[in-house]
Amino acid sequence: MPPLRIALAQVNAVVGDLEGNAERVRDGLRSAHDAGAQLVLFPECVITGYPAEDLLLREHFLRDARAALQDIAADVHGLVAIVGCPERAEDLFNSAAVLADGAVRAWYRKMHLPNYGVFDELRYFQSGAGGAVIEVDGVRVGLTVCEDVWSPGSPLAEEALAGATVIVNVSASPYHAGKGLERERMIAQRARDNLSVVAFCALVGGQDELIFDGHSFVVDHEGHAIARAPQFTESLLVADVDPDAAAAARLRDTRQRPAARSVRGEVAHLGAFMTAGSQDEAPVQRGPLAPVLERDAEVYAALVLGTHDYVEKNGFAHAVIGLSGGIDSTLVALVAVDALGADRVTCVTMPSPYSSPETLGDARALAANLGVELLEVPIAPAMGAYDAALAPPFAGRAPDITEENLQARIRGNLLMALSNKFGWIVLTTGNKSEMSVGYSTLYGDSAGGFAVIKDVPKLLVYRLVEERARRDRDAGTELVVPATIVTRAPSAELRADQRDEDSLPPYQVLDRIIEGYVEGDLDRDQLVARGLPADDVDRVLRLIDLAEYKRRQNPPGIKITTRAFGRDRRMPITNRYRPAAGGRPPSRAPARTAGPGRR
Repeated sequence: MPPLRIALAQVNAVVGDLEGNAERVRDGLRSAHDAGAQLVLFPECVITGYPAEDLLLREHFLRDARAALQDIAADVHGLVAIVGCPERAEDLFNSAAVLADGAVRAWYRKMHLPNYGVFDELRYFQSGAGGAVIEVDGVRVGLTVCEDVWSPGSPLAEEALAGATVIVNVSASPYHAGKGLERERMIAQRARDNLSVVAFCALVGGQDELIFDGHSFVVDHEGHAIARAPQFTESLLVADVDPDAAAAARLRDTRQRPAARSVRGEVAHLGAFMTAGSQDEAPVQRGPLAPVLERDAEVYAALVLGTHDYVEKNGFAHAVIGLSGGIDSTLVALVAVDALGADRVTCVTMPSPYSSPETLGDARALAANLGVELLEVPIAPAMGAYDAALAPPFAGRAPDITEENLQARIRGNLLMALSNKFGWIVLTTGNKSEMSVGYSTLYGDSAGGFAVIKDVPKLLVYRLVEERARRDRDAGTELVVPATIVTRAPSAELRADQRDEDSLPPYQVLDRIIEGYVEGDLDRDQLVARGLPADDVDRVLRLIDLAEYKRRQNPPGIKITTRAFGRDRRMPITNRYRPAAGGRPPSRAPARTAGPGRR
């Protein structure tokens, strides 16, 4: 049997843009046809975008999605297309439609619906009943959607036992750091276990907090990657697969025969299709193998894609950033320029009497090196006006964090004024370490439209700035980030001689506690057992719990860790549970008091 040529259309769908998504699918169909593909795959829910959330509860939205799919199907000739789309039938299913010969010929319904982490699929969908296969030019192909292959067994195993030597998976799998290689290794194991070729077609792009990293690939029946698409960009991956090699391996390995007898009749056969792309005389094309980015380069690319897509998909032409000369606003400025271009980014310095000449000079140098517009708006006059207005009610009270936070709120008001006047989106600059413990000011530095680094811990912020500098060095260009931005001790500069570590544990300690408590759900004793100082653990856990009300009011931002604040980690604001040390019964939570210096 000749090889089967498969095209994987890694496209950037937009939630709700039925017409635009349909055109993206048509573009992929044309490219796949020109490449001689017999079978072309499109990602999960590509017609509607993913996740469409409560749009899926609207009957008219589902009707329009179905109509868009049928219009596409009319153009499908000479090849078979597998297209992800919600299927409204007796219930709603997360399905893969089989398009061939000018029509929708069949549907495969996703069996395993994730309902953990960022997923809510049980809110919207019914589960499919079982696996399904089709035949394309005599090759039996098993159909799966995303989560269907994340656990061993049904439906992939049953489809393989029913004779499928090629398994296809159309997916919308959200990203976290390292996720792409995790997927590839896991699916390679499925291929080895079932002696099947597996083609994984992934969505790419940003959708609110979520990033879809692409990284589509094909692995052979021995688990070797024979084709891989690049990460974080649209691509059409084309590869020839050898179904005979998988069949021959099964002939030699007879362990599956008893199980194969038991599944006959349990897997639906959705049809057999002939295409115009038989590869009898065409040379075998294994496909390109795009390199996988190193971890920090991968995270940086995710931030760039997420920022670009949030700004573009929501119709903003320009972004504005408060540039302090510190490491956090530096990283946000770098990402914004790489995502949008320097001509679409404005930076604003807002010096106060506590701003050092060094940080102000670094902010000016960075803006000049990046080629962005820089506005300078001193806030001392506004601080004086607030002090005068509040002098009567504050009479007899010494200055404290109230006056510090007024500075952050003045800056937030100035940035929002620029946003209102010019239609710019404000990109906030708070990192995960600060947001975890509430080291931020409500309606101040947290005010804005998109929080680029809200899921990036402080130590990773430094590594990502270094990653950007490495790119400059590799390109032989001048470094854009002044060295003192990296070497200077971090400070909010809201009072004289202020340093972050006056209010917080060292970031080397703080980030480990946050990772363990937020991402790993470790308790106090488990964290102390890992060598973390008990006093720091007690204080940080309390601050994380108390700051939930602040985090709820922050703008959306990009998820890059295994557990981000927002849709990924859902804790109550009103919550008196506080675990005690040493396995003792939990104590009642104390009354709310101020966080580490900022509210």
